[in-house]
Amino acid sequence: MGFQVMTLSDAAAARVKAIVENSGPDAKGIRVGIKKGGCAGMEYTIDLVREPNPKDDRIERDGATVWIDPAAVLYLLGTEMGFETTTLRSGFTFHNPNQTSACGCGESVELKAADLAELAKQRQAAAV
Repeated sequence: MGFQVMTLSDAAAARVKAIVENSGPDAKGIRVGIKKGGCAGMEYTIDLVREPNPKDDRIERDGATVWIDPAAVLYLLGTEMGFETTTLRSGFTFHNPNQTSACGCGESVELKAADLAELAKQRQAAAV
């Protein structure tokens, strides 16, 4: 199995699958990206995919499909996407090793590009 940009928790895969099933027959999955915005500088974006972009990375888990915007790949390497429901909110979460800070409300984050040399070392160490 090749390296995946991002992984999905069981809860995230189930939620993506439910979104797609409830969005009509032409829904294929969701697309994750980042954009400049918010008080910390960047925000995660999530959009419904009806027509996949062939340049996007694709990950699948338990029947759920997520595409990753190529412009976001270096910022999302090693991220686990989750889904949680609390008393106050429900939504996707991102456990991102490239996050350096977040705003107080949790809606925006500061991200740095992944260190590819460090990732290569980690993969080599894990293979031994």
